[in-house]
Order: sequence, then C-alpha cells, then structure tokens
Amino acid sequence: MLPPHQKLVARLERAGVLPRHWRTAFTRVERHHFLPDRITAPDGEVVDRSQDPKRWLDLAYDDIPIITQLDDGTEDGSGYPTSSASQPTIVADMLSRLDVLPGMRVLEVGTGTGYNSALLCELLGEENVTTIEVDADLAEQARERLLGTGLAPLVVTGDGARGWPARAPFDRVICTAAVQRVPYAWVAQTKPGGRILTPWGTAFHNGVLADLRVGTDGTARGHFEGDVAFMWVRDQRAPRRVVQTHVRPEEQSFTTSNTKLHPYEPIHDFDASFAIGLRMPTVLNRVEFDSGDTQHFTVHLVDPGTGSWASWHIDPEQRSPGHEVHQHGPRALFTELADAYEWWRGAGKPAHTRLGLTVSAERQEAWLNDPRSPV
Repeated sequence: MLPPHQKLVARLERAGVLPRHWRTAFTRVERHHFLPDRITAPDGEVVDRSQDPKRWLDLAYDDIPIITQLDDGTEDGSGYPTSSASQPTIVADMLSRLDVLPGMRVLEVGTGTGYNSALLCELLGEENVTTIEVDADLAEQARERLLGTGLAPLVVTGDGARGWPARAPFDRVICTAAVQRVPYAWVAQTKPGGRILTPWGTAFHNGVLADLRVGTDGTARGHFEGDVAFMWVRDQRAPRRVVQTHVRPEEQSFTTSNTKLHPYEPIHDFDASFAIGLRMPTVLNRVEFDSGDTQHFTVHLVDPGTGSWASWHIDPEQRSPGHEVHQHGPRALFTELADAYEWWRGAGKPAHTRLGLTVSAERQEAWLNDPRSPV
C-alpha cells in the first residue's frame, strides 16, 4: 500500500496538474513536515497531532487547504483564518502555470508554511529562491521547517509588496495571497520577458489568477485565469462586519424600488460576478439568509469608503412585482450593479479568461480582449 505522501503525488498526476519535470520535487517534499501540530480543516474540524496523529496525517495529505493560523496569531481574536497551507492541487497548478525552469530566479511573496518554497528549491536550487513573509512568527517557523528538510532559501521577514531588490531582477514572481492591486515593485524587479503570477480580485469578487508578462516598456500585462480564492495580503484585506457597521436602515434614510432582476446570475455566476467587480471594485457583497431559509435572503452591497449601501431582498412569496431594493448614500449601488450586469450581457457574457490586466508605474487597468479596450 502506498504511503499517504505517495498517494497525494499520484492524485496530482491523475488530476493533470503535475507536469513531469515537477514530479521529483513533489516526491521529495513531504507536506506534513510543513504543517503545525494543531491544524484546522475547511469545515472547522480542529485536530491536534498529539491527540489524534492518524487523523492529523490524513488531513495533511487530503487534497484540501489547511488553516494554520487564526487572527494573525493573537490569542484573543474571533477565530478568523489568516494563514493556510493551500490545497495541493492548487499548489501544483500554480507552479505549473508559473512555467519556471531550473536555473531561473524566483521571488515568492507569502512564505506561509514554507511548503511552496521547498518545492521551488527542489526544482531550482535554494540559491535561486527568495521568499518573503510579513508575519515574523510564520517566517521563523518556515525557516526552521525548511532547514529541517535540508533546504536554506533566503527567507525574508518583511512586506512582500516591496519585493526584494537586493536579489533582483527575478525571472518569476509568484504570490500566494490575493491582491486587489499588483505592487509595481514586482514589475520593476522582474526581467523583461519574465512573469508574475498572483491571485487577484476585487472587493466584490475574489477568485482568479493574474498571469502577467513584463515588457521592455516597464509594464506588465496578461489575462486572468483559473478559479481560486486566496486570503488577501494583509494591507489589502476587505474590512470585516461591513453589513453590521454600515447598514442601519432604522437610523438612515434610503430609497425604495422594485426590480425583476434576481441575484442568481449577477452574484452567483462566476464570470458575471467577476466582470461586475471590475466595474465596482470597492463594493462588497454579502448574502444573509432568513433563519436558515435558503429561499428568503437579502443581498447587501456596501461601499465602506462612502458609506453607501443597498439591500436587495428576495422573497418568493412577495405579491408585489419584482424584488424590493433599498439604497442609501451618495452611490446608488444597486443601480450601478444593474448597469454593470447589462454591460456584461451586452458584451456577450464574456468568460473571465477574456479579461486582462495591465500594470504600470502609474496605474493598473482591466480590459476586455485587448489592452486597447479598457473596462
């Protein structure tokens, strides 16, 4: 019978996300060496290695993300996940997309557990890997785990948004946390012809990869790919509890209207939601169900910067035509959403892979099909 680690490698091969030249690295690097003794599964199950070593090992080699830190490591937080070991198929897929070859120099932003760094070291050589982690405790733990497996890349404790100019230029930059704005330092520190691969999103929609090539003109551009949701880099996180903070209809004035538009496509369709987010990138959407009833719910749209909000209530038993919408503040957020949705429909409902991004020293700009067609 294959040991758990070999089973995981075989699973990645069957999934088609493990290219042949990456197989040796994934075979040599065992994931469990990079996980803490206390881990949390996506469903909230908490397992302590000392109390249930078999279950701990099963989770370590399941194809799931593992939560490795809550509340930035504080003891008195609310239990909000702030660091994780990514799902192995996502790890393998991103490394495959990075299109990196032995001898290339790579900057990794977001060391986390150190597992991804170890895989890069096995393929490229530790002297070609620089990895940055903003959390000092996580960085030190990763150093120890890497050294424990005989690997010693440069592990920097610092702000990954600044890159690491002392080792630039890099052939590749890979980020393991989501950004809403691609730091220009990554572009400046990448060789012309090099690539930047990072999870990217808006406040409205978190869930794609930006695959950018750096040009000789000092800009990076490329299409969006994939279907992934990563934790945000710390200085670009969306605020928490936005509905409770901003939506107070008993105290605030608002307008009321009805709409026949149902949120199924503009909110729940991946491509529609992503495209709408490009048109209103600072707006968060949150869905609240009525006492667990999935048929009765409210979609809240909130722009923390202006205090604007909209509440879009779905009640299948409502007799009046359409669904009731409340809007408050200087921005009419539901109106903006409806306009953005019609724009997406009018463009032929483009998949997110037809959309792309250009990053320069002055700005970042999303576009449809071609950089000359900005969104």
